[in-house]
Amino acid sequence: MNDERRLALREHARLPLLGAVVLAAVCGVTLAIAPAGPPSWFLEVSPGLIYAAVLAALYRRMPLSHLVYAGVFVHVLILIYGGMYTYAETPLGNWARDTFHQSRNEYDRVGHLALGAFPVLTVREILLRQTPLERGGWLTFLSLSVVLAFAAFWELIEWWVAELTAPGVGTAFLGTQGDVWDTQWDMLLALVGAALSLLFVRKLHDASMRSVP
Repeated sequence: MNDERRLALREHARLPLLGAVVLAAVCGVTLAIAPAGPPSWFLEVSPGLIYAAVLAALYRRMPLSHLVYAGVFVHVLILIYGGMYTYAETPLGNWARDTFHQSRNEYDRVGHLALGAFPVLTVREILLRQTPLERGGWLTFLSLSVVLAFAAFWELIEWWVAELTAPGVGTAFLGTQGDVWDTQWDMLLALVGAALSLLFVRKLHDASMRSVP
């Protein structure tokens, strides 16, 4: 690696490093005060932290756009808030339920929209940079397909966790709140989140990619 590229990578790394430091501080504070307890916190937040850690490990080999790293930051914050209380008991979701006379706490819907909206940018960028795919229909189709596949796999993980952990912890992690169609809603919302992200953020993502060393 030449000195010019090393300097460019170091400059590019400032934003993701700042995000990592802030997330570490937020994780420490919220884990200490989480009303739902550490087991719920770890179950909800650890996938996002693993996602961030993988991107960090690959940084020198494949730095991604600042928009992707900002999306990871926001996504993990959403997971942390859900993990503090469990998705069915988040104060913000309870406020919305009572204010708008809803039948359930809908914060988990926000979480599954985020599961599509932010990771789809990572998928899109990797496909553009690591495969012969060009911008167009096939890129959109495959980006959405990967997100939908992961959303379906996440529902399998929720099922396995509910079967293998203590009943209270597993039920809280599953978070169906009595909705028999919760699994289907979760997968659909991830797909909708991904589609909206590609529709409205695609050009911003392209511009952000142009600044990657």
